[in-house]
Amino acid sequence: MAGTRTTVRVGERELSVSNLDKVLYPATGTTKAEVLRYYVDVAEVMLPHLAARPVTLKRFPDGVEAEGFFEKRCPSHAPDWLGTVQLGREGREKVVDHCDLAEVAALAWAANLGALELHVTMGAAPDTTVPTAVVFDLDPGAPADVRTCAEVALRIREVLDGLGLTAVAKTSGSKGLQVYVPLHDPSMTYARTRAFSEAVARLLEDRHPDLVVSKQTKTLRPGKVLIDWYQNHLTKTTVCAYSLRARPRPTVSTPLTWDEVGDAVGAEEGALVHDLDSVRERVAEHGDLFGEVATLEQDLPRIG
Repeated sequence: MAGTRTTVRVGERELSVSNLDKVLYPATGTTKAEVLRYYVDVAEVMLPHLAARPVTLKRFPDGVEAEGFFEKRCPSHAPDWLGTVQLGREGREKVVDHCDLAEVAALAWAANLGALELHVTMGAAPDTTVPTAVVFDLDPGAPADVRTCAEVALRIREVLDGLGLTAVAKTSGSKGLQVYVPLHDPSMTYARTRAFSEAVARLLEDRHPDLVVSKQTKTLRPGKVLIDWYQNHLTKTTVCAYSLRARPRPTVSTPLTWDEVGDAVGAEEGALVHDLDSVRERVAEHGDLFGEVATLEQDLPRIG
């Protein structure tokens, strides 16, 4: 049976949306309509981190309790006004046209597909081969958790402070944290960002062997935090700031202050968990805590 369709106006566009009353998060009763409303509400702060970047949609059309799937290539049924961004493959001529979610209507269109999660590359148009930041993706191995990640994030910040670099943190919206170093240097390469992030990861592994691991070997990871420097690669993606996650609750990849990161060390379980309601409130109060990642220009020193 065809779903119920409704025409809505989003920005300057009219969109045909369907099944707005479908529950996508059964544990909280969160519907597709609420997901669309969230993305429209945070579009102003989210779009600077999303527009012009090749986006991978992680779609859950039947909700988070059903099987989801990744969609890299922008679908043929996308509206004709929706732009695309090409992303090549290292060592190959083949390119893939990814959706360019550059306006609020595009964000709403993706949400209507059940694209709860939006993952982006570190590069952006006009040249997606140039990374605009370094990312340190912190992934805890149980029993380590997000509070352990907060401790590692502070250690990373200490190193970066010593190099005169500004860093910004956010939650993954799942179990980890991410630390970004904005660059916006048109001469930057992934080889440099990857070498830099690996050097920092290995330095901290040497200094804190009971806390940090820099290799993805699973047997090394229990009770420690992997600093995943491999994410600094042309085709790797990281969940976009303000993206929902397909968890039982509608949690969000949430930008943080460094005071919040510090307070999370030793805090109650559940520290740093934010959902679509609390993030909407945070944006209203603080604006975009991740704003420097989209604008700040910095030189990347060579270390190691």
